[in-house]
Amino acid sequence: MSDTFKALVLRQEGDRVRQAIEQLTVSDLPEGDVLVDVEYSSLNYKDAMAVTGTGKIVREYPMVPGIDLAGTVLESKSPFYKEGDRVVLTGWNVGERYWGGYTQRARVKSNWLVPLPEGLDTRHAMAVGTAGFTAMLCVMTLEEAGLKPGSGTVLVTGAAGGVGGVAVAILAYLGYRVAALTAPGQENTHEYLEELGAMDFVAGPEWTVQPRPLETQRWAGAVDTVGGRVLARVLAEMNYGGCVANCGLAGSADLPTTVMPFILRAVSLRGVDSVLCPIHRRKTAWSRLVRDLPTSALDMITPDVISLDDLPSRSADLLAGKIRGRLVVDVRA
Repeated sequence: MSDTFKALVLRQEGDRVRQAIEQLTVSDLPEGDVLVDVEYSSLNYKDAMAVTGTGKIVREYPMVPGIDLAGTVLESKSPFYKEGDRVVLTGWNVGERYWGGYTQRARVKSNWLVPLPEGLDTRHAMAVGTAGFTAMLCVMTLEEAGLKPGSGTVLVTGAAGGVGGVAVAILAYLGYRVAALTAPGQENTHEYLEELGAMDFVAGPEWTVQPRPLETQRWAGAVDTVGGRVLARVLAEMNYGGCVANCGLAGSADLPTTVMPFILRAVSLRGVDSVLCPIHRRKTAWSRLVRDLPTSALDMITPDVISLDDLPSRSADLLAGKIRGRLVVDVRA
């Protein structure tokens, strides 16, 4: 094992954030009971914000961003993992409060890890990544609320994004009729979403204005990755007894709705958090992803594998809406 390795490090200089590929040693890494030889990470929207210094994603500097990673255990002080084990890490504020996946070595806490499921390699694990893991949790949440294939159409908002695209693919594979909501100007993603399994498309200016408390019933269930007024409209259009699994706030953290969908239509709104998720549920979600997300869908969701050097430019592209689906980062390249 080499004494040094590469990592993308963010450092704060006054009001600016500087990013650079640096040579580090294991002694530079934060505390943790498992040392991982990282092979792949992924590039999500929040990662792109961190890399470009946009918003307030990173809470402490210096920081290695990247909200997930997959690789092989090099050293372990944990009774649950040994040298040579293949592992995946998603969530747990890595890349925000704790050094993340854009590094060739990572030292992490063992309870953040999940064994790499049989039938999944590390590249495809990061094609799924935190986004796909969250999508699976959303589908499980809808099922637990009673949703079944044949119940009616399931809406996925933010469908062109990482969580949305995987949710479309999972739901379609399981036999649901899926409608995809994309942002204005993303009509060019419809063919891609059709290949993932979307059968209907929803778009229009009405999704950006304040809805009435109740609209015409349209959806048996919904995966919402946007929040704000989009979520308010989804709630207003839910069928009686329908459930919305919400996992994102890209539109807004505000929810301009009333109690009417919940009282008059018995709609339920369930939050999905990929971080504070018990280990047994994390293992179940990863096992379900191996079973219920075809490799063909993974290949469509992951059009590019990029290097650490590519991260600044591709992060800017992602924030500008120029990238569809997922990007996998090969940290060894």
